[in-house]
Amino acid sequence: MPDVNATVLALGAVIALAAAVRGTWSPCGQSMLSQITPIGEASRGNRYRTTALWYVAGSVLGGLSLGAVMALLASVVHALDVSFTVALAIASGVAMLGAIVDSGVLGFAPPFFLRQVNEDWLGKYRAWLYGSGFGWQVGAGVATYIMTAAVFVTIAFGALGASPIAALVLGGGFGLARGLTVYLTARAHNTAELFAIHRKFDALGEPVRRAVIVVQLAVGVVAIGLAAGIVAALVATLIAGGMLFLSRLRAPSAVDA
Repeated sequence: MPDVNATVLALGAVIALAAAVRGTWSPCGQSMLSQITPIGEASRGNRYRTTALWYVAGSVLGGLSLGAVMALLASVVHALDVSFTVALAIASGVAMLGAIVDSGVLGFAPPFFLRQVNEDWLGKYRAWLYGSGFGWQVGAGVATYIMTAAVFVTIAFGALGASPIAALVLGGGFGLARGLTVYLTARAHNTAELFAIHRKFDALGEPVRRAVIVVQLAVGVVAIGLAAGIVAALVATLIAGGMLFLSRLRAPSAVDA
């Protein structure tokens, strides 16, 4: 099913990138931006560039671990020989559902699985170990705070692509995107610069949350349009617009906590 692979996985890559970016605003992501910095690594007698590279490597490995799960699911979808139209229709529904969950209109919303990385590692282990260990947990997507349903949407798209190898690549790409965020504080060489970066970062939290919802809705509309035509896409657009209006993209208390 080459058409299904190319189309679903391309849309899945968009979702994966959005999910990876949103994950940076988790307590774990923010912790890494506070701890694995030029200032923090210098205080521990380590080189920031080396630790950051270990972090990215671990994150890619974590993403590949997630990709392995998607690859297993993709092999099942491939064996079922799901048609192009059905795969895209399911993908559309999953993306729309992800947006609805993130919007909080159902009365609940991320974050899910409220698990933080163990910051005690910073004082116990060598830089390569805590760098790669933290990176793996963050890159795996589901081992720490899950800030958006787009993570689960990514898994669904990886499976629906029906290509185990492509699913593995999708997972690795997700992990890489999550890992590279460690460089957001690469130019912070004193506490004033670090605080300034975090103030700007905090201010972008809500706009990014909203953007991820919009991305999922847009992908859902495109997918249903490709599966069922322009009329279906227009109907989906109206439904999506109505859902956004009703929810007003307001973050529920779970997100504010």
